[in-house]
This record gives sequence, structure tokens and C-alpha cells, in this order.
Amino acid sequence: MQLHPLIQALAEQIQSTWQTHLQLTPYPMPEDLGYVEGKLEGERVQIQNFCYQTPEFRKLHLELAQVGNNLDILHCVMFPRSNYNLPIFGADLVGSRHGISAAIADLSPMLPFSPDFEQALTQWQPLRHSFSQPRELPTWGNIFSPYCVFVRLDQPLDQSSEGDRFLKLAIKYIQLTCNQAPQALVDTSTAQQVFSAQRHYCEQQRRNDKTRRILEKAFGSEWAERYMTTILFDVL
Repeated sequence: MQLHPLIQALAEQIQSTWQTHLQLTPYPMPEDLGYVEGKLEGERVQIQNFCYQTPEFRKLHLELAQVGNNLDILHCVMFPRSNYNLPIFGADLVGSRHGISAAIADLSPMLPFSPDFEQALTQWQPLRHSFSQPRELPTWGNIFSPYCVFVRLDQPLDQSSEGDRFLKLAIKYIQLTCNQAPQALVDTSTAQQVFSAQRHYCEQQRRNDKTRRILEKAFGSEWAERYMTTILFDVL
């Protein structure tokens, strides 16, 4: 797939950051869902999934998708294991030749942020507020943190653009999560709270009707439900 330059750049940097900071092993997922093709209003749909696991993260998921020559999508989620009190990193980009219509990056806390997280995220507030076209979060978006970035990006990708700033902020969020992981181990009772919070996060994400409608149109409702509950937002 030849993707929008910002989507391609972020995908490469996500994988590079994971490889640098974490001990990756393959994540077991259904063979028929690693790469899939379908049709949406006569256009070819391609979805490529990359999934890993580590001692700290039960699942690192990067999805790249393309609808014809009109729409490119990046979806990324880092699910910590429930015995680690870490936020869930999530990012989505939706782009076309006209620009990035939606770019979101967040660290969604399962429990209150630790002081180290709060300090770093507060320090990056000027960068978070540097975008000229903020967007409103969906009605189900109570899972997102006050540090969530949700914007439109129309400029080309270069070192002074908003797209480059978004990329840098997203990678900062990932690096912070990876660096804090070793000291985030919690006891059994706290792990149960983390698990419950992750389940709520996934349930809310599954309410994203836009994602579900696209998947249903391209692959059918039964396939879409399986994909959303097995690949996108599973709870173990």
C-alpha cells in the first residue's frame, strides 16, 4: 500500500519505537485477519495488521488500511497487561490527497496518572495546543484524557508543519509509556481495577459507529463484529 506520507511516517516510527524500547514477540491472532481485502462502493479495501506482545503489554496493534485511492487509515492501540498500571496509548489518522481529516492521539488512563506521567504530559501542553484546527470528541469519548489531541491537518508534511508536530507528540506519548512500564507493576487487587477499566475502554470504542459502518459495508455485519471484538478491541 502506498499511503499518505504522514500515515506512512507515523507507522514507521511507531514500529521503530516499539523495537527500540520493548522486547517484542508475535501476538497470536487469527490467520485470516492479518491481511484482508474487500470492496466498498466498488473500491478495493485493504487492511494490514501488525500485532505484537511484550512482558508489559498484552497487545500492541498497528492497523493500516486503504480504500481505493481515496482514503488511508492508521489505527494503533497499546494494551498494557492488567498487572501494569499504564494508560492505553491510542492513535488514529484518516487521510486523503486533500489532507488529514482526523488525527487523534491520547494516553487514556486506566487509573489516575502517576506523578511522572502528569509531569511529562503537563510539560507537553504547549505542543498539544499548537494545532489550528481542533475537533470535538465523539459523544462516547469519555475514555479519553485531558491530554488527548484531536485535530484536522491540512498542511503537507515537513519539519515545520502541524503534521510533523502531531507525529512528534504521538511518539512522545509512546516513549513515555514504554519508559514508565518497568515501574508500573501492581498488586492483584489493583490489577482487577485495571482490567475493569480496560474492558470499559473497549466497550466504549466499540460504539464507534463510523468504523463499524465502514467494516459492515465492506465485509458484512458478522465479519465486522468479529473484527471489532477480536482484533480492534478485545478484552482478555
